Amino acid sequence: MAAEFIREKLFRLLGEELPYAVSVVIEKFEQEGRLRRIFAAVIVDRANQKGIVLGEGGEKMKRIATEARLDLEKLYGGVVYLEVFVKVKSGWADDERVLRSLGYE
Repeated sequence: MAAEFIREKLFRLLGEELPYAVSVVIEKFEQEGRLRRIFAAVIVDRANQKGIVLGEGGEKMKRIATEARLDLEKLYGGVVYLEVFVKVKSGWADDERVLRSLGYE
């Protein structure tokens, strides 16, 4: 669910700027009582796409992560610590092994 919330914010807040090849991966999900720590990576294909997702001074990514965190807190009914990174993985969209590992068939 966390990846879907982040993906939805990417689509909504980046609109037509959103790179064609973008995916969200939850790298770690921890729960202690009502606190959830979620570490996510937004995977893009090229370095210039990373800049699009981050925005000037990281402002776009900060807004995306904040809005996703607020939605996740409503969903889980508790505090969520959400850390989102943008990673460049060249050619991932054309690599069947990587696509399978990301849940694409």
